[in-house]
Amino acid sequence: MQKKPKTVEAVLFFNEQGGICTQMLYPEFEALLDGVVNMPSYVGKQVRMVHLSINPRLKIRSVVCFLLEFDESGRPDKSWNIPLQHLAERAGRGPDLGAGPIRLACRSQCPVSWHQGHLWDPNMAPGKNHLTAAREAITRNTLGLLVEDEASVAASAAELQVSGEENWHIADSPRAGDPDALELAEKINQEQRVKAAQLIKQQRLRITSLTKQYEEELAKLKFTSADFSAEQQEKVRLAEESLQQQVELNVALKAQLAIQAATFQASREELTEQLNRLERDDKSSTAALRKQFESEIKARINTAVVEYQEQIASLQKNLKRAEQKNTKLQAEQQRLQHELEHASSQTGEQVLERLAKLGVVFVVYHPGAGHLTIPLKDITHYQRNTMAYVAAKCFVGEDQYRQWLEHYQQPCCVALLPSGERCSIPIDRVDSPSRFVADESNCCARHMVASRMQTTG
Repeated sequence: MQKKPKTVEAVLFFNEQGGICTQMLYPEFEALLDGVVNMPSYVGKQVRMVHLSINPRLKIRSVVCFLLEFDESGRPDKSWNIPLQHLAERAGRGPDLGAGPIRLACRSQCPVSWHQGHLWDPNMAPGKNHLTAAREAITRNTLGLLVEDEASVAASAAELQVSGEENWHIADSPRAGDPDALELAEKINQEQRVKAAQLIKQQRLRITSLTKQYEEELAKLKFTSADFSAEQQEKVRLAEESLQQQVELNVALKAQLAIQAATFQASREELTEQLNRLERDDKSSTAALRKQFESEIKARINTAVVEYQEQIASLQKNLKRAEQKNTKLQAEQQRLQHELEHASSQTGEQVLERLAKLGVVFVVYHPGAGHLTIPLKDITHYQRNTMAYVAAKCFVGEDQYRQWLEHYQQPCCVALLPSGERCSIPIDRVDSPSRFVADESNCCARHMVASRMQTTG
């Protein structure tokens, strides 16, 4: 008897470029947590992972985006304890990955608030969507899951694929008195409302993720500016302390000069008293002694005055330099404060320009082109037409790069069968866009020969 497939759980590992590097079933992941095995390739790293619930038709029903750290021996953190299955069961609604809206638990949509710090937000930008990458990996069935035969099971209403937005249309007005038509119209209307609500929620989730990313970058900029401002304030404080020390030293020297002047005055009075005594003793030598004493006193006073004047001049110069330095530091502090206020009110483009002036480069990854360093002047061109920009870097046309990218993401035959369906036979992948030839590289051997025969004919 054939074993009936059932819903299974799997864990996918994402690398720094957003690609899937490791896949394993949940029992294997539990063995990793129990320390049965280790992973040397993730030594000392914090890895982004997703926990998936997959139905028998290889459709994803729930996604939990979580973080896991590995120690120096390649073993996961022993204190890690996140109830993945509980979060998956209580998660909110997410985008439709082929079987209706999934249950999505991430940092911006966490059903248990105290686990929010251990989760991460998936990137939902076109070309770098983590959820799309997970869906394609599960569709390729690398894990070897048992798949339910769609022909043997009738599809339920919940598993029916909703048509794309471009195929949405207003149903014809039901005929009056036709209950089946009214029920069908109501059902179509309800499906359109659900689809619109899912799209709005997905866009809100993406806006929330981008807003948090911008707030983190702004917080880092403010933190850097605050450190620099504190450093400048410390320099100003040291300059003010130095200035205060110079002022105190100047006051002390002036006081010392006053004391020495008083000492000289006392010496002069003493010499005058000696002169008076000598005048009384010998009037004949009074004039000579007076002249000698006065000249000696004047010489001493002049020498002391010159020395202290030089010291005062030097102190005044130091004081003036300290005042100028203090003025410059205050002006620099005001300028930095103004720049901080100006940076807080800048738009995203102005922040990008400032980051580019500081030496920050913008690096993206695209299949076929690898990591591209985008100059600031090319940001507008890159945003306007990403495919054309990447195709130019690969030295091919935009149409050829799009066809190659479709072939690279799903290497199978795109030739049409007589029934109008694709052949979809797996073929070898062409890794370089320049080596890709339409209708040959993306066709199996049988359709490639048929295409050449038609071209020859």
